Amino acid sequence: MNAQTGNATREAGARYEELADAYLRRAGLAPVARNFNCRHGELDLVMRDRDVVVFVEVRYRRKGGAGRFGDGIDSVGPSKRARLVRAAAMFLAQHPRLAGCACRFDVVAVAGDAAAPQLQWLPNAFEAC
Repeated sequence: MNAQTGNATREAGARYEELADAYLRRAGLAPVARNFNCRHGELDLVMRDRDVVVFVEVRYRRKGGAGRFGDGIDSVGPSKRARLVRAAAMFLAQHPRLAGCACRFDVVAVAGDAAAPQLQWLPNAFEAC
């Protein structure tokens, strides 16, 4: 990936995260953090759903449904899930006021044409093991 492609990918990712953030806010979730980075990876969005801390992974796939690489939700495989769980643990360690809250992992899949993307929200997409 060259620098230009990398910048375009980051810009697109930021756009889809913004769409997911707005969608979840309309659904009643409150923002806590965005793009939390640590040695284990990145958490796209961290939100609150009342007393629950919600770690949100935003995934984009150009084609809706099961395309060549599956849809956005299918793309969060076991290794990605493990990285998200470790990053969430690091986030909670750095934010002790949230450490006692219940937590869940959601996925927002963004699919279709970039000009008119469709969002699919899967609350509690996977369990932390």
